[in-house]
Order: sequence, then structure tokens, then C-alpha cells
Amino acid sequence: MELRRLGKSGVSVSPVCFGTMLFGNPTTEKEATNLIHQAIDQGVYFIDTASSYEGYNRDVGSPGGVAEEYLGKILKGKRDKVVLLTKIANALGPGPHQKGGSRIHLQTELENCLRRLQTDCVDILMLHWPDLETPFEESLRTLDLFVKQGKIRYFGVSNFLAWEMCELLWLSDRFALEKMIAYEPPYSLLRREIEISELAFCRKFGIGITPYQVLNGGWLSGKYRRGQTPVGSRLAENPGWMKDLPESIWAKIEIVNQLAADLDVTLAEYAIAWSLRHVEVSSVILGIRNSAQLESSIKGSQVQIPQEHIEKIDKLFPLAMDLRWSAGPPQIRDWQ
Repeated sequence: MELRRLGKSGVSVSPVCFGTMLFGNPTTEKEATNLIHQAIDQGVYFIDTASSYEGYNRDVGSPGGVAEEYLGKILKGKRDKVVLLTKIANALGPGPHQKGGSRIHLQTELENCLRRLQTDCVDILMLHWPDLETPFEESLRTLDLFVKQGKIRYFGVSNFLAWEMCELLWLSDRFALEKMIAYEPPYSLLRREIEISELAFCRKFGIGITPYQVLNGGWLSGKYRRGQTPVGSRLAENPGWMKDLPESIWAKIEIVNQLAADLDVTLAEYAIAWSLRHVEVSSVILGIRNSAQLESSIKGSQVQIPQEHIEKIDKLFPLAMDLRWSAGPPQIRDWQ
């Protein structure tokens, strides 16, 4: 695959990023090992994880660490072939310093991440959620220290708003600290809020965007039909995973499905290509479960969406339309 630059940084990443949120349950260590090795062999060099990831076993406040432990074993002898991103700030226990962006939590959890990942340096460390109880300057100075110590190479943020990223950049300028290079938000045909402000912000300041939920939890995977729950799907494995879609949205998805058929691609491949159409989007994070999904993800990253299709999508899913319900209630402060 043709690599993309991550914003204005010196980092190059594959347009497909292998997301590991489901490592642990339902993806076993053996399955994860085979898939990651296949992905690397096929040019997927970007891997996303987090200190809290443990698949469906994840509850707010559970200890996490399973996905990182898997990767520590899987990447032995292959660590230098990938760009490895992990995230911290999610609650990992009931203690006051087991979550958020305080120096205590960030320093403690980074050491845990490095131990589980069996590496002395993470390529990109992200703040998983904004912590409004801790001064951003404290978090930023801690991240700057990590870079100087050689424990991380770059950092970014996930689920932040434009004004929060603006404050981080302002603090970096004011105190001559390292600057964020990447931003990880939810983004899909059904969830376009970042196009209102965050996408333009990242364009102006050279921040690479690496969105998750580009298949909207599975609704855009092509597996689902009205009133049907396929065996082996996320909704079948974990019924509380997603809310059902109203009839009006199903009708629009069927139109998108036809647009995909016109290009001889699947709905999932079309949704991936649509999310990558912005130059600011460097890579899309996908929770790949099997070899077929890996092949499909790579194919989707190489599809070009015609301008007339983009215009049709804009009419089907206008920015003014509030689509956040489609992936559940807004989760801006889930780490708390």
C-alpha cells in the first residue's frame, strides 16, 4: 500500500491501521498473532491499541492491558516494522490517579504500557480522553518529558474537541514544548461531526487524523440488514454494543450500498474509501477479525470515490443532521 504522511510530521503510516480493541474477547491471542503477522506482510504497518483494551470484557474501571500484552508477544522480532500507537487516560480502577491526564497517572501507566508491549519506546502516545479536572499544561509537560526521555517519539489526542486541541497547541507555543501530531476521533458516513470544526482545525495546523468507527460499529460493514442480526457479528456477540437504526437511515444505507455496487466494491470498502477521501485523514482504524476483512480493508483503502458520489452522500447525510445517536449516546467523558 502507498504510505501516507501523518499530518506535517515525519511519520509515514499505512492508510489502514490495525485496531486491537477486540483483542482478548472475542479475538484470541492465537487469532491476533496470525492476523497481525498477515497484516504486516501485506503492508499494514500501523497498529493502534490502548491500555484499557480487553475486548468485550471491558468495563469502565476494569484493569485492561490485554491487547498490549498480546502485542508485546506478537511483535517480537517485528517491532521495527510497525508504527505502534497506544492510548492512556481511560479509567483502569477506582483510585483517584487510575485515570485521566495527571502526571501521576500518565507516568505510572506509560511504564505499564512499555512493560506489556515489551518495548522501550512507543512511537505515538495518545491521551484517550480529555481530562478537564487536570490542567492541560500538566499533561502536556508530562508528554514533553516522555519525548525527551526517549520513551515516546510523538504524541496526539483522541476524542478531544477543537478548542481543547487549540489550548494544547497554544501551550506548546507558549512554553516551547513538543506539539501533538495526531488526532483520533470517531468518524463515518453516519457520524460526521468532525467536519464542522475539528477537520478544518487539523488541516490548518498540520495534524494527522486517524479516525475510528469508520464502519460505525458495524452498521456500514454490509453484514446487517433490517431486523437481522448475523451470527458472529458484534451485535450478536454483545447485544448492548449498538443501538438499532431507524427505517429512514436503513433506506439511505441501501442507496450507499448501490453506489458501492456501481464501483464494484462492498459497502464496507466504500465506507473506508469515503473516510479516506480527505487529505487530512492519514489512516483509518479498523477492528479486523479475519483474513477476509483484512483483504477487504486493504482494497477499500485503494478505492477512489467519484466527486458525484461525494455530492450524493452530502445530500443523504448532511452535516446539519444529528447522527450521534447511531453509535449510542455521546461518550465525550467516558473515562470518568
